[in-house]
Amino acid sequence: MKFSARNKLQGTVKEVKMGAVMAIVKVQVGNNILESSITKDAVEDLGLKAGDNVTAVIKSTSVMVMK
Repeated sequence: MKFSARNKLQGTVKEVKMGAVMAIVKVQVGNNILESSITKDAVEDLGLKAGDNVTAVIKSTSVMVMK
């Protein structure tokens, strides 16, 4: 599968918090945790669960840098 997004980070699902419509998926990438808000349907379609190896694809018009 090809994507136009160039920011792809390999990680491991640490936690999935399901809500009524949306879910929060926490992905560990190295020493960092990324949080993604995706639909409950997407979580179910992908069968996401803690321990899964995944790729976080980031496509954004704005990325903030802090020092």
